[in-house]
Amino acid sequence: MSEFDYDYLVIGGGSGGIASAKRAASYGKKVGVIEKARLGGTCVNVGCVPKKVMWSAATIADTLKHDAHHYGFSGGQDAAKALDWPKLKAARDAYVKRLNGIYGNGFAKAGVEDIRGEATFVDKNTLEVRAEDGSTKTLTAERILVATGGRPHIPEGDGVADNVISSDGFFDLEELPKVAVVVGAGYIAVELAGVLNSLGSEVHLVVRKQKALREFDPMISDALDAEMIKAGILIHRNTGGVAKIEVENGKKTVTTVAGDSLYGADVVLMAPGRIPNVEYLNLEKAGVELSPKSYIKVDEFSNTSTDNIYALGDVCGRVELTPMAIAAGRRLADRLFGPEQYKNAKVSYDLVPTVVFTHPTIGTIGLTEPKAIAKYGAENIKVYTSKFADSHYGIFAVEPDEKPKTCMKLICAGEEEKVVGLHVIGKGSDEMMQGFGVALKMGATKADFDSCVAIHPSASEELVTMGTWGTSPEATGARVSPLNGAAPGEPNLKSKI
Repeated sequence: MSEFDYDYLVIGGGSGGIASAKRAASYGKKVGVIEKARLGGTCVNVGCVPKKVMWSAATIADTLKHDAHHYGFSGGQDAAKALDWPKLKAARDAYVKRLNGIYGNGFAKAGVEDIRGEATFVDKNTLEVRAEDGSTKTLTAERILVATGGRPHIPEGDGVADNVISSDGFFDLEELPKVAVVVGAGYIAVELAGVLNSLGSEVHLVVRKQKALREFDPMISDALDAEMIKAGILIHRNTGGVAKIEVENGKKTVTTVAGDSLYGADVVLMAPGRIPNVEYLNLEKAGVELSPKSYIKVDEFSNTSTDNIYALGDVCGRVELTPMAIAAGRRLADRLFGPEQYKNAKVSYDLVPTVVFTHPTIGTIGLTEPKAIAKYGAENIKVYTSKFADSHYGIFAVEPDEKPKTCMKLICAGEEEKVVGLHVIGKGSDEMMQGFGVALKMGATKADFDSCVAIHPSASEELVTMGTWGTSPEATGARVSPLNGAAPGEPNLKSKI
């Protein structure tokens, strides 16, 4: 009989923790997940899922306002103004609640215990769990995973904390604000600014420096900047952030560090970044070390400084994406509890495809051009680019320069022109990125891209026809070369003998 209550306790019922718990249970282990809030974590409740619903609504509004009349449909402008926000919110919230239930049912089917409350460490094998009614219980486990995620950071400033909402609070809004100030330069800020703008708010985007998405490839950040301006978003640059917020007659005045003032805001949405949820865990009692920014220190295998405690996801601050946490959680459980073949299992944090649900969307994977040059040297880099209006806008009776643009970039390195970065902004980039992500993970070269016949008419065909088609070095990243009309490789079949 085990000396512990559980083989594996997971603190945090978000995507990564749930994935790891269910995989561990599949190996016959006794597993529990401790969560104090709704199951699903940030992504399901106040992140990816409800955000995508709002992005979809905003995309419909854009289609009604800007596209419908070009295709012969009348009344689009009026229809876009007739948004029933309460109806949209109710449908979105019901969808999220349904997902919460699905997670709960999934626990039951997988044999994972759903433990409600807030966990704190007593020692490296012991947790105290405090329930909502104040009662406590002590649980022990041979191994413990910390997957508590993160939360929005609200910076200091006179009147700031009392007069702003975070990205979490965005989903509590009961009506569409007439005037919204969004503070931040990351993907959350530009996504929510785009949603509000498309749905009809007057939107002011406040960035500390010159532009948003500064860590993305310059082509992406510059193109998004131009599209946001064209869409009517008012960008306030080089502000240094927000110094104070004052309220008069229900309207907010935002004063920046640089001294500028924005008047008449109904809502100020703070989205300058996120911080890890670690304060209540008492990690010091378990000997778990933190970084200077309070993220849990882990190695490539999700090991912390304590031999039986692991961490993954946003609480570690590395590639803060839901699918990344899910993959890390499953691989950790494979390594800890699975067969011998998984004894060194881990995930790769390289070449992770990412999408930003702006208007238009962004898809990106791999190195930016500046980072590729820094890593390989300018002499070893070749860059292919394309800028065009999607065929969707072909019949629009406007000047060519006024049509929304798609921008693409392939960054290739070495004599074989291995593709080390791929960046797209424009219509459909969100859906095309997954497949190209597989290609990059498999080591595709520019010649491999050219060897795939284009799908026409589509935007993605540009990525396999860039430059002078078919003239790149005859090198492939494939196990069986697809170049020069070669037949595809065949699978290795089981013998019938």
